[in-house]
Amino acid sequence: MSARVPLPRWVDIALLPLLNVVLAFLIGGIVVVMVGQNPLEAVGIMLYGAFGYGSGFGYTLYYTTDFIFAGLAVSLAYHAGLFNIGPEGQAYVAGLGVILVALGLNGQPWFLTVPAMVVAGAVFGAAWAFIPGYLQAKRGSHIVITTILFNFIAVSMMGYIISKILKPANVGSDESAPIDAVSRVPQLRLFWELFKNSPVNISFFLALIALVAVYWLIWHSKFGFAMRALGHNPTAARYAGISNAKVIMITMALAGALAGMVAVNNVGGVQGRLILNFVSGAGFVGVAVAFMGKGHPIGVALSALLFGALYQGGQELAFSMPGITREMIVTIQALVILFTGAMGDMLRPPLERIFGPRAQASAGDA
Repeated sequence: MSARVPLPRWVDIALLPLLNVVLAFLIGGIVVVMVGQNPLEAVGIMLYGAFGYGSGFGYTLYYTTDFIFAGLAVSLAYHAGLFNIGPEGQAYVAGLGVILVALGLNGQPWFLTVPAMVVAGAVFGAAWAFIPGYLQAKRGSHIVITTILFNFIAVSMMGYIISKILKPANVGSDESAPIDAVSRVPQLRLFWELFKNSPVNISFFLALIALVAVYWLIWHSKFGFAMRALGHNPTAARYAGISNAKVIMITMALAGALAGMVAVNNVGGVQGRLILNFVSGAGFVGVAVAFMGKGHPIGVALSALLFGALYQGGQELAFSMPGITREMIVTIQALVILFTGAMGDMLRPPLERIFGPRAQASAGDA
C-alpha cells in the first residue's frame, strides 16, 4: 500500500468534504429523477427553506446549534484517540440537571437562570461521560461499547424519572413542570425580528464560544498537547510522563459537558420543560458532523450548518413537493453521511495527485 500524500490543510478540511457533499447530492438527484421530480427544483426548495426567509434560517441555526455541541463532543474525544458514541445519552442526562436547576430558580430572570442551567447541564453531561472514561482508563473497557450502552441506559433511566418522578399530577403527557418564560433561555426573535417564530436562541452564541474554546484547548493548551499525544501514540505519551488514564477521564468529562449544552438549547430554551427523547438523534448526527469536519472546529461548524440546512430544508421540501417523501429526504441525508463518513476518502487519491506535489514543495521550502 502506498503512503498517503499530505494535502494542504484547506483541501483536507474544506474542499474534500465539499466535493463529497456535491457527489452525495448528485446521487440524491438521481433518486429524485427516478420518482419523476425535478432535482434542481428540489435543491432550490431546500435552499430556500434553509436560508431563504427569516423563520427558516432560524430553524437552520437551531439545528446547527445542537449539531455543533454534539460534533464537538465527538471531535474532542477523537483527538485523544477515543471514539465517543455517547453524546445522545450525555445530552439526555444533562437535561435532568438543566430542569432541576431551572425549576429551583423558576421565576428568576434569565440572566441568573441561564448560567446556572449551563453549569448544571455541563456537570450532569460530564458525569455521565466520565463513567465510560473511567471504565476504559481503569478497567480496559472499550469506549465505543460503553458509550453505546450508556445511551440505552440513559433512555431507560430518563424515561422513568420523567414519567414517574418529575411529571406533575395534573399533566397527562410525560413531561416535567414548565419553566417560566422569564427564566428560559431567550430566543433571538426577541432581539431580531428576522427570526420571527423560529426557536433559535442565545445558545447559538454559546456554540460559537465553544468552537473557539475547543480550538484553543486542543492546539494551544498543555492539556491539549497531552490529549493529542495520547491520540497519536499512547505508549510514547506514557513514557513522556503523561498520565493516560487521567487524560482519558478528563477528556470524556469535557466531551460530556459539551454534549450537555444540547439540553440547555432544548430544555432551557425551546421546550421550556423536560420531555421524553428531546435530543431527537442530534447526538448521533454529531458523529457524522465530527468526522465530516475532520475533527476541526471550523470543519465542525461548517458540517453542522450543512446538516442544519438539510434538516430544515428537508422539512420545507416535504411540505412543498409532496412527491418526495420523508423517507427520500432521509435517504439524501444518509447519502451525505455515507460519502462524507464511510467513503470520505474516496476522492482523496485524485486530490493527492493534484495538490500533493504542491504541499510537498511547500514543506520542502519551509
